[in-house]
Amino acid sequence: MLATPPAARPPLHPLHALLLAFPIALFTGALLADIAYLQSAEIQWTNFAAWLNAGALLMGGFVLLWALIEAFRLRRDRVRGRAGLYALLLAVMWIAGLINAFQHSHDGWSSVGTTGLLLSIVSAALAIAAGWIAHSGWRSL
Repeated sequence: MLATPPAARPPLHPLHALLLAFPIALFTGALLADIAYLQSAEIQWTNFAAWLNAGALLMGGFVLLWALIEAFRLRRDRVRGRAGLYALLLAVMWIAGLINAFQHSHDGWSSVGTTGLLLSIVSAALAIAAGWIAHSGWRSL
């Protein structure tokens, strides 16, 4: 039986890649809902953003746990550094999302405002950056 060459292996475990797609899509959706709320002042948009943010935190927690285990499991320093950066981005993303969830729990206009929008931008940008790093060739050994 032939071993799969390293270049042919996927950069991430397929389940990990699937889980990572959720925070990317949900944090980005929460950002778009915040922008829609700021443009229309329709309160339902802030409700959408809060639920999208909660879903991103739930799935992002599983992704973060997997990334931390993977970062500690890797053997080579170069790959471990990249996995560590990936885990760090996910951790900061999750913390920014959690603070954003607290911000969205406020009533009315104060639920989004400048702070909520900034936190949504940071969460979405970090999720996209983590996805970029994860899918750019990092291979687990």
